[in-house]
Amino acid sequence: MAEQNMVPVTILTGFLGAGKTTLLNRILKEDHGHKIAVIENEFGESGVDGEILERTEEQIVEMNNGCICCTVRGDLIRILGDLKEKRDGGKLKFDRVVIETTGMADPGPVAQTFFTDEEIGNYYLLDSILTVVDAKHAPKQLDEFHEAQEQVGFADRILMSKTDLVTDDDVEKLAKRIKRMNPRAPIKKVNFGNAPIAEVLDIRGFNLNAILELDPSFLTDVHHEHHDEVESFVFKSDKPFDGAKLEQFLSGMIQVYGPDLLRYKGVLWMKGKKQRVVFQGVHMMMGGDMGKPWEKGEKKSSTLVFIGKKLPKDLFIAGLEECLAA
Repeated sequence: MAEQNMVPVTILTGFLGAGKTTLLNRILKEDHGHKIAVIENEFGESGVDGEILERTEEQIVEMNNGCICCTVRGDLIRILGDLKEKRDGGKLKFDRVVIETTGMADPGPVAQTFFTDEEIGNYYLLDSILTVVDAKHAPKQLDEFHEAQEQVGFADRILMSKTDLVTDDDVEKLAKRIKRMNPRAPIKKVNFGNAPIAEVLDIRGFNLNAILELDPSFLTDVHHEHHDEVESFVFKSDKPFDGAKLEQFLSGMIQVYGPDLLRYKGVLWMKGKKQRVVFQGVHMMMGGDMGKPWEKGEKKSSTLVFIGKKLPKDLFIAGLEECLAA
């Protein structure tokens, strides 16, 4: 399916009480003209938040503004397949999907759904992972729960809620900590779920051709007191890569460290290629694509960012150096 015809999917995650449901409520009730299917990815017996839906035996419920809600108590692939079937058969109309994960969920398996099932991956386009971070409680949650750290590590965009309950200094400290963990996700403040629709939909954070934006201050700010399990590092080079060497090295590293690699992404200068090569991965799954051609006279370089749990940074960097073309 051509990308423009695919159904974009947003994964909404965040720790318990961060404000995901408030944001979702606003998306569902606002008159924005989008027809959205919302999937509540609840594992276990507890159903969708009562504020959003009245209790019902139906698994898929159409809202009065054209949005659709469903609860998954198990297989996400199955519910996405059901929605596809109903949409193709004209029984349901929706032009995008939002999946809300449970507060204690690692978003990785949800994101992997779009890579592991060919039919789902060809029909739905994973647009981005949005993580809501509670400014008041996040410092303690990040200290105590690895799930909170993984939610930050996976994010394409961080929505910081409850900033009115803490000082500006606290917000600044938390933002710095988050940037060290995930330098590629812009941070936006949201108040009571009040984020413009344009800031939560059609971000294309997972798009292979998206620009790799990093906060430059992240590289210089190395003094910090938190020893977070989720950390990031960046590799930059103004020499081209040898494609065969790089593929062999990354494949080997992913075999060993894949479970601890949350997200990795790069814009690469490959020897003999007239275009940028854009690659990214989630855990053990890696994909690449041709990006924009290098302009005449443009300075060529490579930038890779790795976000993961206790990764051997020195080993990665030494290995990547070895993959540069002679």
